[in-house]
Amino acid sequence: MTITSHRFDAPAEALADGPITVRQLGGSLGAEIEGVRLGGDLGPGRLAAVRAALLRHKVVFFRGQHHLDDESHADFAELLGPLTTAHPTVNTGSARVLRVTANRGMAANSWHTDVSFVDRVPAISVLRSVVLPDFGGNTVWANTVTAYDGLPEPLRALVDRLWAVHTNSYDYAQRDEEHDQPDANYTREDFASQIFETRHPVVHVHPETGERSLLLGNFVKSFEGFGSTESIALFNLLQNRITKLENTVRWRWAPGDVAMWDNRSTQHYAVADFDHQPREMRRITVQGDVPVSIDGRPSTMVAGDASAYTRIDELIS
Repeated sequence: MTITSHRFDAPAEALADGPITVRQLGGSLGAEIEGVRLGGDLGPGRLAAVRAALLRHKVVFFRGQHHLDDESHADFAELLGPLTTAHPTVNTGSARVLRVTANRGMAANSWHTDVSFVDRVPAISVLRSVVLPDFGGNTVWANTVTAYDGLPEPLRALVDRLWAVHTNSYDYAQRDEEHDQPDANYTREDFASQIFETRHPVVHVHPETGERSLLLGNFVKSFEGFGSTESIALFNLLQNRITKLENTVRWRWAPGDVAMWDNRSTQHYAVADFDHQPREMRRITVQGDVPVSIDGRPSTMVAGDASAYTRIDELIS
């Protein structure tokens, strides 16, 4: 078995079903994993190898997963932990699967960490391609751990104590003024049918790796202690450091592809450059913990109740 990461070692039993290769794609993040057939029957050794690669590389990609449907997709994701509902506000017609569709050249074309407007920010997202345009529609990820590590000391001293309010009223899906609705299936009213606001530390400690990571993205409404103009300037200063090209990896989708990312250490951006062609992806999300600041204080809800979003077992029992 070949694994480019030297920080996490896969168990020997992962070799039982053949070799696993983890090929690093970028200096900051991203790896392609070969030799793994995703599904609910993935053995514990191979699952451990996949999780180790995810923690090391932040986003990992699998080609040729044509066998997956919604059920087997969810069965695999559930091996990683309890699942959230599909979305806190949108009725997708499915308890766990969020259909992310577009037919007018738009997608989630804004940098964000998934569902950061609730207190329990999701841990892992698993996204599979269903319908792809003939061109465009790539997705880009950025590493929020290396962005923090690269901050100059005076700026780091500021953000270590800084808190931000995140809200879905700033949802990327509502910010495209060229279109009447954010998705081919859902309206702006769907996404904002219930308003959530949550106080998060700008720097949180990853619960598995102990790494410090910036928790920002375009759900951020404001920074505590700063006015609106100052918040915008500070947001742009920090966000630009996260999304500089050297800190990103870009994936060109093909049929059968699956991407899985650590939502606690990344942001992502789906590029809306495919004209009027249809594009459909399906996302299943693994529950996360409440983010905790460097000094041990947890995030808190300001508005809304997101408890149902992380209680899928009660909803589908």
